[in-house]
Amino acid sequence: MKENKEKDSGEKIDAKKGVFQSLKEEQQKKQQEIEDQQLELQKQVQMREKQKREEYEKKLMEERRELMRLKQGVIEESELIPEDEPEEEIKLTVWGKIKNFFYHNKWWLGLACFVVLLGVYLIVDIINKPRPDMVVLLIGEYPSVGQNSYLSDYIGSFAEDFNGNGKTEVDVYYIDYQKDGGYANYANGADTKLTTEMQIGDAVIIIAGDAFKELIEDDILVDLSEMYPDNSHVKDRYFYLKDTDFAKHIGVAKSDIHEDMYIALRTPKKLMYSDADDMQETYDKDLPVFQKLIEDLSK
Repeated sequence: MKENKEKDSGEKIDAKKGVFQSLKEEQQKKQQEIEDQQLELQKQVQMREKQKREEYEKKLMEERRELMRLKQGVIEESELIPEDEPEEEIKLTVWGKIKNFFYHNKWWLGLACFVVLLGVYLIVDIINKPRPDMVVLLIGEYPSVGQNSYLSDYIGSFAEDFNGNGKTEVDVYYIDYQKDGGYANYANGADTKLTTEMQIGDAVIIIAGDAFKELIEDDILVDLSEMYPDNSHVKDRYFYLKDTDFAKHIGVAKSDIHEDMYIALRTPKKLMYSDADDMQETYDKDLPVFQKLIEDLSK
């Protein structure tokens, strides 16, 4: 009986073990089937991608060949290379066109507005800017003379109300130009000021010295020796001020009037920023003042 028990027990264990083994094998089989299916799907996907790539490359190759044939003139048109279809024109309303114009040109419009406003401002400033009856240039190292308001008053005593504003005004424009000044003339802007003034015809009467004389050509100034052949203060194109009452008239010391200091008269001609006719008009207006000035200083 004992042997029968042991036998029955062993059969039950073996049966239980067989069930588990069968389940495990079944699961492994299903897992293997799933993996085989996934592998097959992956192969199919790769195959389709490869086929699409090959078809695309083949199409590109055919289009390249067709394009070469078009360029070589073998064919006139191709079905493989379609012509670009014209874009459909977008119809805008009037307001839409205006908005579109301002949107695409806003920077240029802004710049144009700035330029117009700046131009209007400059024009208004020029119109409203008080204009003197005369402009006289003082060129050289003459600080005591250039900073003296009596010089304007003295020359103005011979002038008239040319601009009709009810008063006589003479503007003396002092350019502190130093002989052999080099960098100093550049730094204080004397080079630029002098160059600019020599290219406009606003002033024909000049008070200067040797520093200016060395810069100019002979035809820049009128030959005063022809106008005043018997005047002892005149030499060539220059009326020298040293031995005159010029210092007394403008309220400075005689030592402030250098040996080389003179008054001269510019020759009317066409300049970079002035017409010959405009400068001639200024010359005709200022000449009587110059003559009165020379007459007074020659006493």
